Amino acid sequence: MNSRETGFTYLTVLFAVAFMGLGLALAGEVWQTALARGREMELLYAGNQYRRAIERYYVSGPRQFPRTLEDLLKDPRKPGTERYLRKLYFDPLTGKSEWGLVKAPDGGIMGVYSVSEDSPKKVAGFAFANREFEGATKYSDWKFVYNPATQQGPIPQQQSPAPNPGTQQLPISQQPTAPGTQQAPIPQQLPAQGAM
Repeated sequence: MNSRETGFTYLTVLFAVAFMGLGLALAGEVWQTALARGREMELLYAGNQYRRAIERYYVSGPRQFPRTLEDLLKDPRKPGTERYLRKLYFDPLTGKSEWGLVKAPDGGIMGVYSVSEDSPKKVAGFAFANREFEGATKYSDWKFVYNPATQQGPIPQQQSPAPNPGTQQLPISQQPTAPGTQQAPIPQQLPAQGAM
């Protein structure tokens, strides 16, 4: 092999390595974004679970907020075991059980938030209960607060994060059926029988 062929082979290998590195960097960035969006979904789920539990605690007895998050696991105001939360959730962004606490005027806890100062990927398109999060510049601005003065109705149940966020649930009437089977007819409301 002469020096000219060796130089060409060297350049070819160098370009191949550079393109592979660029491809791996892009794949890593896509993976990081998907991971961050997954953690955001988990944060929205856990935060809304805390908000609903605080609401249920507040309305189920004397109108007061829980003093600690553990009070949501077992209400100290009641003789038996009454739970408003199945478990205490970890902050998915920090991986710790530590949450920022929004204090109520009576000294109790009226909300929680992540202590992460990172910038969120999601900045719009929030559910109605989380509409205040639009335009937030850091995760610690996402405060999951139950405020009885501004609450107009019960907080809707938040779905747990889906394993594949790209899928969409079809209504029952549009869901596919297995080949060779029939879908049960949807009952229709009959007109009331009365004066004819």
